[in-house]
Amino acid sequence: MTTTSRPSTEKILDELGLISLWTTGPDSWLVLISRTTRMFAYGSNGIFIALFFSALGFSDFRIGAFMTLTLAGDVVLTIVLTLVADKIGRRNILLFGSVMMILSGLIFIYFENYWILLLASVVGIISATGGDFGPFRAIEESVLSHTTSKSSKTRSDVLSWYVVTSALGSAIGTELSGRMVNWLSSKEGWNDVRAYHTMFWLYVINGTVGAMCIYLMSDKTEVSTKTPNDKALEEGQAEETEGLLGLEADGAAREDISPVDRIPLSNVSASSPPPDSAPKSEKGPPVTGWKSKLAQISRPTRRIMYKLWFLLAVDSLADGMVGYALTTYYLAQKFGLSTGTLGDITSISYFLAAISSIAAGPLANHLGLINTMVFTHIPSSAAVLLFPAPSSLVMTIILFFVRTGLNNMDQAPRAAFIAAVVPTDELTAVNGITSMLRTLASTTGPTITGWLSGGDRFWIAFVAAGSLRLAYDFGLWALFVDMKVNPHGEN
Repeated sequence: MTTTSRPSTEKILDELGLISLWTTGPDSWLVLISRTTRMFAYGSNGIFIALFFSALGFSDFRIGAFMTLTLAGDVVLTIVLTLVADKIGRRNILLFGSVMMILSGLIFIYFENYWILLLASVVGIISATGGDFGPFRAIEESVLSHTTSKSSKTRSDVLSWYVVTSALGSAIGTELSGRMVNWLSSKEGWNDVRAYHTMFWLYVINGTVGAMCIYLMSDKTEVSTKTPNDKALEEGQAEETEGLLGLEADGAAREDISPVDRIPLSNVSASSPPPDSAPKSEKGPPVTGWKSKLAQISRPTRRIMYKLWFLLAVDSLADGMVGYALTTYYLAQKFGLSTGTLGDITSISYFLAAISSIAAGPLANHLGLINTMVFTHIPSSAAVLLFPAPSSLVMTIILFFVRTGLNNMDQAPRAAFIAAVVPTDELTAVNGITSMLRTLASTTGPTITGWLSGGDRFWIAFVAAGSLRLAYDFGLWALFVDMKVNPHGEN
């Protein structure tokens, strides 16, 4: 019985991606811990930040403008920090971000002036929506893709747990925050504003924990450190003359690649081998500034990413219009819910997101990356579209659970997809531009929603956002379902 149960247990652990996570080593674990504590902080303040500004007497327009300008600050930070991350060190950039996160939290503890808080958010690290739109994620995903094996299954498994643990952090932070705000505001001599100020200490504490994790990471996280798989891949590249993908702009088969050597990306599972890097000659001459960042990316990679970047911008615009902070604000307005109740609802939704994200890795291994991204995201998008329709709280909460519970399942497959088609030395630049474009698209969302929220028009934002999200889903399917790769590399 022991003999049969051991392989079965090992198979289950492997299917869940836990073996891949264990074998990647301490650096990957530290990245996950840092990300989890950061999302704990984001979740703890994301639920009440709009209510915090409302309690300070700021108008809905100012609240929307605050979120937009905060996201704009994230865009600038992402551009600047990811541009220099591989030059001055990924850990140095992550450590700088943690310090800025701590300073921003301290300012929110001690100040109530709108312009001071806005400045702290724009130049610092404050999550105005509860999401992670700053420079951290782009660099962390590059670190994980660099430190994991070149096996796409291992990378997909680790990235799945990167999403799972962050969702758990958000869930716990949200639940704790809602309960603590209710408890503190009910104490004698306390009010909601004072309780909100106190909660930003969680931001400071978690920023400190994240900084400690970054300090403990090894040199293996830096791009200059070559793993054995990196070296093997470079040796293989010396014999290769093909680019990253055997794909023309219209998706037609190239004459110099046999159809036998091409497989559809819609059917590529997380265990499929990654493609080769593009030849260095296609990257063009060295230039400086923003063009230098784009010049780090080869033409075959850009042909893919231009299409994906456009779709991600559409999706991010929709998410910015109805971010979780604005959604909880909408629920509070429509149903008069307390902060504690909002915390319970949001926390449950994050736990559902964590549970569903565990399944993202196995689904990607069996269904393929593109199939997993599209089929799990469509129900979530439909829930956003229908969110304002019910008049009952129960139906509204069910739609919220469907949206949030399935919303994260495309994240790990998307990161694995990008890592599979982008060479290691281009990945930080690609992730930086991806994060920047997504954040930039999100910046206009809260302002649009803030304008729509006047009178009885808040519901329009959800209808528009749901439609945009569905357009992203179907566009992703149409553009990438038949994409083919020229698979070279190891198993």
